[in-house]
Order: sequence, then C-alpha cells, then structure tokens
Amino acid sequence: MQPLKDIVIVGGGTAGWMTAAALSKMLKGQYNIKLVESDQIATIGVGEATIPMINLFNRMLDLDEDDFMRQTQGTFKLGIEFVNWGRIGDRYVHGFGVIGQDGWTVDFYQHWLQQYLAGKASALEHYSINNVAAMHNKFTRARPELGNSPLSQIVHAYQFDASLYARFLRNFSETRGVQRVEGKITQVRQRDADNHVTAVVLENGTVIAGDLFIDCSGFRALLIEGAMNTPFEDWSHWLPCDTAIAVPCANAPELTPYTRATAHGAGWQWRIPLQHRIGNGHVFSSKFMSADEAQSILMNNLDGEALAEPRTLRFRTGKRSKAWHGNVVSIGLSCGFIEPLEPTSIHLIQMAIAHLISYFPSGGFEAADIRQYNRVMDEEYRWARDFVILHYKATERDDTRFWNYCRQMEVPEDLQHRIDLFRSHGRVFRDGLELFTQHNWLQVLHGQRVRPRASHPLVGLTGEAQIDGLLKEVESVIRNCVGAMPTQAAFIAAHCAAPIIKTEGRKQ
Repeated sequence: MQPLKDIVIVGGGTAGWMTAAALSKMLKGQYNIKLVESDQIATIGVGEATIPMINLFNRMLDLDEDDFMRQTQGTFKLGIEFVNWGRIGDRYVHGFGVIGQDGWTVDFYQHWLQQYLAGKASALEHYSINNVAAMHNKFTRARPELGNSPLSQIVHAYQFDASLYARFLRNFSETRGVQRVEGKITQVRQRDADNHVTAVVLENGTVIAGDLFIDCSGFRALLIEGAMNTPFEDWSHWLPCDTAIAVPCANAPELTPYTRATAHGAGWQWRIPLQHRIGNGHVFSSKFMSADEAQSILMNNLDGEALAEPRTLRFRTGKRSKAWHGNVVSIGLSCGFIEPLEPTSIHLIQMAIAHLISYFPSGGFEAADIRQYNRVMDEEYRWARDFVILHYKATERDDTRFWNYCRQMEVPEDLQHRIDLFRSHGRVFRDGLELFTQHNWLQVLHGQRVRPRASHPLVGLTGEAQIDGLLKEVESVIRNCVGAMPTQAAFIAAHCAAPIIKTEGRKQ
C-alpha cells in the first residue's frame, strides 16, 4: 500500500487557511500540501466573532497574541450581549468563564438560585468577572498566578476581520511549505473502482492530483456534494433563519469587549466591534420578512456611517450526512452551517481539523477511522445546534408570527430534556466533551426567562446567612477587580494596536 503523501485543500477563506496552517504545523513538512483557490470566487467572510476555544488553535500554532491582534484588526471578546430575546426590552450577557466560586456541596449557582427566588440576590451577571467587565467595557488578560482571584478566571475570545485572518494564516502556511495554486476548478476526476477523487482540473488545464482532498469550497461543496453526492440534513425547521445581510460601519466612541445580538421581528442583528470598524449584519427568515424590510432594519440600526454596500447571503442550516466520504473530508461551510448566533463556525472548523489529525488516514482510508470521524463530527454539530436552538425556543415573545413559531416548535428530544431538567431544580449538565459548559447553558436558560421551580434540595445543608455572606463577598471581590482593570481601548492601545488602514469599500 502506497502511503498518503499529497494533500489538496480546495478553497481558501477561513476554513481553507485554518486547515492549511494547522496541517503545515502538525505534519512537520512530511506531506505535500497544496491549496487551490480562485480570486474570481469571493469568500463569505461575514463571521468575525469567535469563542474561547480558538485560543487552543492559536497556541497550537505558537502564535504571538499581540501580533495576531494587530494583523487582524482584532479586539478582545468576553461574551455576547443578547437584547430583546426573552421579551422585548430584556438584556443579558452570556459571558465566557465561570459563575461565582464553586467548591460547595452543590454548584454556586444553586446557592444563588435559592436567594434569587426569595428576592434576596443580585442579578446573575454580578457573579461573573467576564460579565461585569463586559458591562463596564473593561479588559485584561487572565492572571493565573493570582490563584483563586477572579482575575485568574477571565476567559476571552476575539473579534477580528475574517479576510485579514485568512491573509494572516496564508502567510503562516506559505512560510511552512504550503503551495497556493491560483485557479478556478472546472473538473473533478474520480476513480471508477471506489469513486475516490484523484485530481481537480483548473480552467487553464492544470491538473492537481492528490491522495487526500479537503473540501473547503464553502456552500458550493464542490467535492463533498458535487463529486461525492453526499446528502445534506436540513435543520431549517428548528433554525428557520435563511438569509443574512451584512454591512460594515464606522466605529462608535466606546470599544466594547463583547458582541451584541439584538432580536428583531424575524431574526436578529449582530454587532461586532473591531479596531478599524464595526461589523454588522441582520440574520432573518425570508418566510417571515422581506429582504427590503430586513435591510431597512439593519441600516437604521448602525452606530455610524455605512462603509460599503450591504451584501446578501442565502444559507441553509444543517450538515452533511457524512463529513468524510471516501477520500474527501469536508470542513467549514461545505460540511454544514449553524447560523452565527453563538459563533460556532470557526470552532467547528477547528474541531474538524483536530479530529482529522486524530484519525488521519493511511493510504488505505480504513472504514473504521472514517466512521469514527463522522461519529464525532455528528456530535460536535448536534451539540452546537441544540445550544443555538435554545435561544429561539426559550422565549416569551409573541409579537410576531416568527416568534410564535419558534416558541411553539418542537425541539430535539435531548434539548427538551435539558429544558425540563432545568425547570425542575435548576440542574444543568454537560454531555461528554461538548463545547458549551454548564455555565454557558445556565446563562442562556436564565437570561431567556426559563425559571426553575426550586433550587437543589441539598442547598439547605448550608445556612442562609452563610450563603448570603458568600454571595456578597463574591460580588464585592469581582466589583473591586473590575474597578482596577483598564478599558479595552486602553489595553489594546498599550499592547496590540493595529496600524490605521483605509477601510475597503468606504463610501466617498
């Protein structure tokens, strides 16, 4: 059996260049890696927010965080603010990191819940340093040397320009031997015996042969669908939004360390502050709102001057029945898409790469390896899907047909079980190694008005006076820590300010 040597990545953008960067680093130059992309085909590039798992990817690449931030016009992200989701007028922050200080018989949250249900505790966000810092536009990196201090518990992600991120990773990859091939693919050659892809042919006649093909061609899914005919599982009955309109605008005076998601009549609007601009977009369901109305809502809710014409993107939520089929592995939008409400797209790219390295094939492409890869990727997508569905299902809004549909729809059995379990005694669990922790589920469930009937029965083992004292201490310590932190703008100015650039597409 000939060993696998030639890897061909079809498509650039975030998925393609993340894959190229990771493989060029982890495979230590022992494989030939080519990435084929065409300047004629635009990348999506509307997702600019991340979740903390990206730190693992950056550490794996040995990236310098300050340099990474400068080159991508990045800002730090402590969480997501949700506006108008439970009811119109509601606001809550889903912050990264932990809530309170654990170490008691039951979770900190349960002690807080007992006091909250009795009207004796502050709002939940006061017990998270990420949330309090976000509300005051403060930021600093975690300081592990401080032990149990909340300053050691800060967890951050990033907000960056997706096109600059792809350029940054392209430079990283090419210096480590990845060969970029410019050209539009017009033909895919396959082996008769097993349908494996053997080569792609460019418009100019160039033939790019390979052993392993990685499909990062976006929604076109050139290989996984076009060549391998892999079915797509549609999840739009749970996630009915199918269109996004995106536009950048000028920055606001305050540089906020969080993304904002504001619910509208048939979807929601994102706001992602970068160093040089704000990214905005309106995700909506075309069944419940026209594109003209959606664009009008978006353009009327910008912080400043629009810097380009709005771009419209149609999408379908769901995933491939097989992420890996034959000798083709689909990564990114070609594999599946869950709308960017809790920005999981980059995380799912990251996990696809990590699992590919774990189950990296020999030249024989063993069926057991492929089956296991598909099994773990199914889990990754299902975990992310259910968490996003929760935001739509857990609402009291009844002001539009869209929200009535979402509130009344049946949801996956596992998600309904989580909701029921929380309503009983505020119990939250983590399924295996799923992305979102108990603290993540807790903040969204509580933030969207899902209320437990009672706290954990064992909370009574701790006296009420002791609980009250501990809650006040945690709240006070967090407030004092945040008071000593710099603003995000000041922190970036001191450590990783990007050079001023002319924003592409600025209106004259």
